[in-house]
Amino acid sequence: MARVVGVHGVGKQLLGEESLRSQWRPALADGLRRAEAVTGTEPGALEEDGFAMAFYGDLFRPPGHMLAVGDPAYTAADVEDGFEAELLLAWWRSAAEGDAGVAPPGGDTLVRSPRAAQTALRALSRSRFFSRIALRALVFDLKQVHRYLADPELRVRVRRRVQTAITADTRVVIAHSLGSVVAYEALCALPGHGVRALVTLGSPLGMRMIFDRLEPAPSPSGLWPGPESLRWTNVADEGDAVAAVKDLRPYFGEDVRSAVVHNGSHAHDATAYLTDRLTGAAVARGLA
Repeated sequence: MARVVGVHGVGKQLLGEESLRSQWRPALADGLRRAEAVTGTEPGALEEDGFAMAFYGDLFRPPGHMLAVGDPAYTAADVEDGFEAELLLAWWRSAAEGDAGVAPPGGDTLVRSPRAAQTALRALSRSRFFSRIALRALVFDLKQVHRYLADPELRVRVRRRVQTAITADTRVVIAHSLGSVVAYEALCALPGHGVRALVTLGSPLGMRMIFDRLEPAPSPSGLWPGPESLRWTNVADEGDAVAAVKDLRPYFGEDVRSAVVHNGSHAHDATAYLTDRLTGAAVARGLA
């Protein structure tokens, strides 16, 4: 059974377990190779069958019908008031902080109308981070995060996918983007698990609008997702707008190890995170 389980983020609804595994496993092998000098763990420590993906993207895929493919044709008018508008504004602020090419929102900016949402989306389209994401896909991503946090039945189904993938042999869970929220909650709801290391990549867990909606609810800090011996490493790129808060220690305690990496123009890309030496070292220590 898999010693390492990966948990993907948003926007993967058109992929699947094997297609994502074919992307993640070689990237992780590269990260382990980069980390060899630090940890003494050989890249071969991750066997061919030692890595599995916990896939939940299909739960967000719109039901198919004839003569239609892909995501719904969302526009700025589909950004809902409340959580979606607030998250869009938070991404805009975060992108502006890490990218000189993005003008920051004004102090009186309120993303509460199609016109204001269009302004935010237009600003994000000029960023290195969001420029490669189509508008309708960006709005779809907003709605995936919203649906996960607002739909209790869906939340349980998504979380169950991760819990099912984690077996007695699993030693490391690597989770990217929204997947870090899913993995965190899944581990908290899985008492007695044997996971030794949690590695979160490009995580939004430190954003208050995410943190305050976690299950179990913070009181006031977040629950540690396993035994005291669990090693949690959070890896973030300085320009990753989704990982708006790079240091999770104020939210989950001083035992969270925080690392900042440089993914170039692919700030939020999962494979870029996986190839980094610091990610490889965190995984290798969990496998040791």
